[in-house]
Amino acid sequence: MTGQQGAYVQVFVTFPDRESAARVAQVLVAESLAGCVQIVGPIQSVYRWEGKIESAEEWLCLIKTPTSRYAQLEQRIRQMHSYQVPEIIAVPITAGSSDYLTWLSAATGETSPAS
Repeated sequence: MTGQQGAYVQVFVTFPDRESAARVAQVLVAESLAGCVQIVGPIQSVYRWEGKIESAEEWLCLIKTPTSRYAQLEQRIRQMHSYQVPEIIAVPITAGSSDYLTWLSAATGETSPAS
């Protein structure tokens, strides 16, 4: 296990349906903005919107990328997302398998800080 703190993030993004989640996932991986996108769902989200408590079925994407790609990734998600205010939350990957992190760097065209 290795940990290049701050070198990688996992980004959480919710979508209204599986089709839009899959479409965005394909684009992010094809454009090397993400090495891997896992689609989880359906999930039930409860949130406040415009002063009301809302509930909706959504699909969650777990996106792995180097921190250096985050700004481009966020911009691309915003371009394709149907929500006015999409959930885009990044958390640092503080440790992980060096083989996986090296692969993640290669999959996104980055120089590997994992080694």
